[in-house]
Amino acid sequence: MPKLLPTPSQTVGPYLSIGLPWPDGPYVVPEGTPGAIWIRGTVRDGAGDPVPDAMIETWQADPEGGFHHPDDPRGEASGEFRAFGRCPTETDGTYGILTLLPGVLPGGGGTTQARHIDVSVFARGLLNRVVTRIYFEDQDNAEDPTLATVPEDRRGTLIAAKTADGYRFDVRLQGDGETVFFAV
Repeated sequence: MPKLLPTPSQTVGPYLSIGLPWPDGPYVVPEGTPGAIWIRGTVRDGAGDPVPDAMIETWQADPEGGFHHPDDPRGEASGEFRAFGRCPTETDGTYGILTLLPGVLPGGGGTTQARHIDVSVFARGLLNRVVTRIYFEDQDNAEDPTLATVPEDRRGTLIAAKTADGYRFDVRLQGDGETVFFAV
């Protein structure tokens, strides 16, 4: 009797980005906002090749640690900060999000969470989005309870490097140097 093989599942893409990006999607804050920084990077596949049709989504607190959401008991963020960014990758796999450095957040049990940005990555070949976080190399990450759960030798995949106009955060979808992704 022949062995039956599973059929492939539906994956994200290959036409993922059609209709999803919008012109000001990468701008969490308008250009010229005091304190604005760029988060730039490249999305790469398991072979290390750039992924030209991925999409990066970000969600974050404002510089005071508040969320742009009516359920945040600390009040809604003010100004033009919208907390959410979305950017498709270019043909060379690069992306960029203009934002503000997020604030420290309250954590469970009286702890605090280090400054971070939540990131979803959508790309062809993925059955679902993958979720990760961006931490910042020049900030105090020592007491972050989520980062503490990541093996020390892999934490570097979550740390953005300082650049002249912000930070660089590359995403490796699999293989050597794979970015740490979280189950959500």
